[in-house]
Amino acid sequence: ERGANLFPAFLHLEAHGTKQPNLSPDAAKYLTGMGSAAACVEILFGHVVAILHSASYSTANATALRQGWPRIPLPASEGMLTQSAELGRGVAALLDVDCAITGVTQGEIRSELKLIAVASSVSGGSLNPDVGDLDVTAGWGHFGKGGAVMPAKGRVFERDYTTKEREAVTAGAAALGLSAERAFELLGSRTLDVYLNNIAYWRNVPSRVWEYTIGGYQVIKKWLSYREREILGRGLTTEEVHGVTAIARRIAAILLLEPKLDANYEAVAKSAHR
Repeated sequence: ERGANLFPAFLHLEAHGTKQPNLSPDAAKYLTGMGSAAACVEILFGHVVAILHSASYSTANATALRQGWPRIPLPASEGMLTQSAELGRGVAALLDVDCAITGVTQGEIRSELKLIAVASSVSGGSLNPDVGDLDVTAGWGHFGKGGAVMPAKGRVFERDYTTKEREAVTAGAAALGLSAERAFELLGSRTLDVYLNNIAYWRNVPSRVWEYTIGGYQVIKKWLSYREREILGRGLTTEEVHGVTAIARRIAAILLLEPKLDANYEAVAKSAHR
């Protein structure tokens, strides 16, 4: 959805042990005009990711996106193409759970992300996976006909942000050049506590992070539906619980990029290559 599942930039030709740019003749001609097609193919694909993740682009091209044949505006200059591709590479890295990102999933976590989806105990104590504290039993999924996993309602508690949570987002927004109001528009005006069971929950999952979809499915909710103890056959590990925290922070970081992605699309569309 919106560029999360692009075709690969290169086609691998196993018989010859080589790879070939996965480009149409027109796309190859465009890149040749910018430099070397072989050297720039990843740049073009990065640009496509950036455009497809712009909310403004999605709104302006809603019909074409539904039909599956959206047109992607191409930058008229190499500098604009490179800048757009850099944004797209950032989005691609955030979507790749195997790619560690300083400030988001490792190192000193950015202020606006630090308090998002924190694994917590209702009692305020520590969580022990050995005694079932991390078992998913809140009703997120069940077996349906033919053994298919069916998503279910689960358990969430929607609430206002705490003062501490609001202050963290406000501080992080300033570092990103955003107002606090805009940051909360992007993340959601309300937040949720998402429960694994009656003991453990992820504290502070902003509403738009919770609602974020890929391929038509809510990312975190879909993940949970397959992790019910009845389905998985075991409780979660500490690493898996922290993995959901990282996913929530990745999604939040993508949402906070929306103003840059929209500005990039609008600049490209205004002076697009013909």
